[in-house]
Amino acid sequence: MEPLMKKLLLSLGLLVSVSAVAEQAQQATGKVSNALAPIGIVIHGGAGTIMRSSMTSEQESAYHATLKHAVSQGYAVLERGGSSLDAVSAAVIILEDSPLFNAGKGAVYTWDETHELDASIMDGSNRNAGAVASVTTVKNPILLARAVMEKSVHVMLSGKGAEQFAQEQHLVQVQNSYFDTEFRLEALKKAKQSIEPVPHQAYVPYDPAWKMGTVGAVAIDKQGNLAAATSTGGMTAKRYGRIGDAPIIGAGNFADNASCAVSATGHGEYFIRYQVAADICARVKYQNKNAAEAAHEVLTELKQIGGDGGVIVVDYKGELSWVFNTEGMYRAMQSQGKAPISEIFGSGQ
Repeated sequence: MEPLMKKLLLSLGLLVSVSAVAEQAQQATGKVSNALAPIGIVIHGGAGTIMRSSMTSEQESAYHATLKHAVSQGYAVLERGGSSLDAVSAAVIILEDSPLFNAGKGAVYTWDETHELDASIMDGSNRNAGAVASVTTVKNPILLARAVMEKSVHVMLSGKGAEQFAQEQHLVQVQNSYFDTEFRLEALKKAKQSIEPVPHQAYVPYDPAWKMGTVGAVAIDKQGNLAAATSTGGMTAKRYGRIGDAPIIGAGNFADNASCAVSATGHGEYFIRYQVAADICARVKYQNKNAAEAAHEVLTELKQIGGDGGVIVVDYKGELSWVFNTEGMYRAMQSQGKAPISEIFGSGQ
């Protein structure tokens, strides 16, 4: 073999080896270099039976406008070098402030015609997490969840104690009536009329025709750090302080730089029992599956035992995806160098 050819082959071999080592290091640490970390963000506003025939063109336009506004604001944080935590927080705050979605201002009613809100956030770089459940006076529960993560030694706070902590952290608090909306009240009345509560059951029997409302965001920043945030008003007509998957780390929310970040929406009891968010990330980490494939597998298995819903995912390589086993999911994404896109209807599989 000619000396020049030997040198070329040796150089090529070294390049392949360096690439392989870099890939292995990336998987081991969950971080990628700035050159390899494309920024991106995905958001959702709930999944369920969402059909174009049941929505006016004005309503559809309003949903698209809010989704694009939220995802673009989150992306702007990433674009100027901000953290994935700041990006998902910014996006979720916008969704919480909109009456269109079941979180914050648009939270559904409990059986007793009040509102109880849940939220969680997770930092994929160190797996720190914060969550709140059954809060009634905090304008933006996602900010309280983040305060729990960053300014306390705890992971989850609930009820009056969480609200006291919110006051100490100088977060905006409101009257519970702030969350009142007429169309949510009508939804509660219809739920009560359709079926009476079963004794000892924390919510009226699940009807797949009801849209499952939750909002969430996942993102990857220039440093390759992942984050996930999820917020919800829970299930219409819930009782007895019922808590779903949104504030449960591993069920409705999870982030780990070594695998992926997930925010879920759906029938919370199933997502808790099957630890949906953590299961997806485990398949990415231990079975070397791509994020979309892992999410598809988990939601397919969930559907087989009666669990409906969807997830948004970003993996450690920056791959953005959404998967759902319902007729629709409010969703949007923006990746590096591209305009934001939003979708509502269609298959998520």
